[in-house]
Amino acid sequence: MKGRHIKILTIFGLIAIIALQTIWLCNAYIQFSQSIYKDSNDILKKSLNREASIRFEKTSKGTMINGAPIKDSNEIVPEIAYLNEGLLKLGLELSLTNVDSLANDFLKATNIESTITIYLLNTDTEKVLNKSKNDLDIHSFGIIKTDIIPIRTDLSQGVQMILINPYYTIIKRMGLLLIATVILMIFVIGCIVYQIKIIARQNKIAQLREDFSYAMIHDMKTPLSSITMCTSFLHSGRLDDKPEMKEKYFTIVENEADHLLALTNKILTLSKLENHKLEMNKKKISFEPIIEDLKEKFITKSDKPIHFTIDLKAKEVYVDEEFFKELMSNLIDNAIKYSKKSIEIKISSHYDNKYTIIKIYDNGMGISEKDQRTIFDKFERASATKRTKFGGATGFGLGLNYVYQVIEAHEGKIYVNSIEGDFTEFTLFIPKIMEEL
Repeated sequence: MKGRHIKILTIFGLIAIIALQTIWLCNAYIQFSQSIYKDSNDILKKSLNREASIRFEKTSKGTMINGAPIKDSNEIVPEIAYLNEGLLKLGLELSLTNVDSLANDFLKATNIESTITIYLLNTDTEKVLNKSKNDLDIHSFGIIKTDIIPIRTDLSQGVQMILINPYYTIIKRMGLLLIATVILMIFVIGCIVYQIKIIARQNKIAQLREDFSYAMIHDMKTPLSSITMCTSFLHSGRLDDKPEMKEKYFTIVENEADHLLALTNKILTLSKLENHKLEMNKKKISFEPIIEDLKEKFITKSDKPIHFTIDLKAKEVYVDEEFFKELMSNLIDNAIKYSKKSIEIKISSHYDNKYTIIKIYDNGMGISEKDQRTIFDKFERASATKRTKFGGATGFGLGLNYVYQVIEAHEGKIYVNSIEGDFTEFTLFIPKIMEEL
């Protein structure tokens, strides 16, 4: 499946999970709201009953009102309308403030935290005749209204309790559910992000393989073509009477074969270094002859003018000579490949307490900050497209990875400092011989 299709499916899957989780939370919110609504209705009835009991205590105990006896104050009296009308005849009016206070106490006992107000309503028009609190700003959104409890036998008036913004209680009751939801969403999003990273990594690996295959074919095509052409001429016999030309063709075949063998060995060496199967034969060697050999080699080969500046305060280095020479060759080769028309290369060395420090500076194209983070990765060629415009640089992207692996095998460190379009400087830290530490 293509990466684009996987991304689309991932996005749809994430949207579906969020939608289902939202529906679940909305249903839970509705259920908790309905639970509070039911409890509030019971509390209002209980508060009206208790308020009626308080008013009744102002009269003689045990008096019958309209044939409805006052029951114990802890019970909910279903005949509230009859009871209230009887008390009104005795001159004892309903106190909304007392109902409000009682309802508040009952709400707290039920762990419902909300600001409330009590309305006295005309039941036909639902017009507010009176209220327990006049200083509250009440909107239609974010409130819970109880049923209207009639307080007149003709059902002309009733009492209603309004809970204003009871969100805290609802959220508190949904606490565990919300925590579980957050954990689930974090887990799901984490899994999706991890999946995307894996897909991106797989795509990068696939791209690296493709780039490597292209680079390998491109880099091997020229020497193979040269070998084929030269051997064809040699087999044809047309050069038998031209020994100098024949020897030249043999030299070309040998050089191109050596080039192919070197590429193959480099890949095998990198594989062994990565798997820690290659041991370094480290010894104290003179640094200057290696640099001089490489200097002459690259000046001879290059079709650009090269100026080397050599400043070796550290004359010796503790390394595997073969691998170290190849390492330095790769760094100088890169400096020439990714260079301008005139090449300036500075090589310096000095000691500190623990390391032999070697610096290789060039005035080439430089490396961007973004590419500096990946330049030592295998098959990585920083800004290869841009650089090709300047020098037509080819390769597998193995050179700097080889340098990194060799330095690691020597238990050393390598750093790059570069400004794009200006310069590049590699700094090698190679441990000194143990006896000298």
